[in-house]
Amino acid sequence: MTANANSVSTILFSFLIASALLCASSSLDAREIYRYKDASGVSVINDRLPPEVAALGYEVLSDTGVLLRVVPPKKTPEQLEALDAQESEAERAQRQAEQQRKADELLLIRYSSIDDIKAARERSLQALQIRANILRSNLRSMAQQLGNYQAEAAAIERLGQALDQERIEAIQNLRARIETSQLALSDREQEVEDVTQAYQADIDRFQHLMDQVLMRRSLSSPQ
Repeated sequence: MTANANSVSTILFSFLIASALLCASSSLDAREIYRYKDASGVSVINDRLPPEVAALGYEVLSDTGVLLRVVPPKKTPEQLEALDAQESEAERAQRQAEQQRKADELLLIRYSSIDDIKAARERSLQALQIRANILRSNLRSMAQQLGNYQAEAAAIERLGQALDQERIEAIQNLRARIETSQLALSDREQEVEDVTQAYQADIDRFQHLMDQVLMRRSLSSPQ
């Protein structure tokens, strides 16, 4: 009985070895084949992939014709550049949206109504107007002083006398101060315009946000 058992074991072991070898042989025999289009656009199935068509994209099939995977065409430098540009544009749009969200939060924290924005605008403009009026007053005084210097200089020249260096330098310095004050006044006037536009933008944005809130409330409220 022991001999029979050993014989059965030997046969079973031999069968397992043969099965394993058969599977290994089948695995080795399994091949991948390629389907691609040639220069004429005709589909070709081959067990070899020509290097010149590899970059154009192809399909990998099993030896039984089952589609295993698809290899897309290699992107050209122009396509890669366009893809990078699209990603950069998406990142830029996302960054701008985040900046706008933060600006909206600050706007709603700073003001509780459009009247608050208008009041803040009036305070800012009033301060700028005060500074501009001071510059205008100084300009009038310097213009009058320059006129006096020039009248004195003209009288001296009519007498045939030469102007002293101190008077000449005083006139030159006064003209330089007038020019500087005129530039400063121009800056203040531009600042008034910029501040007015900035506050108007805040008013428009605040109104837009309030309209969105009202719309969401109307959509969420039961009819």
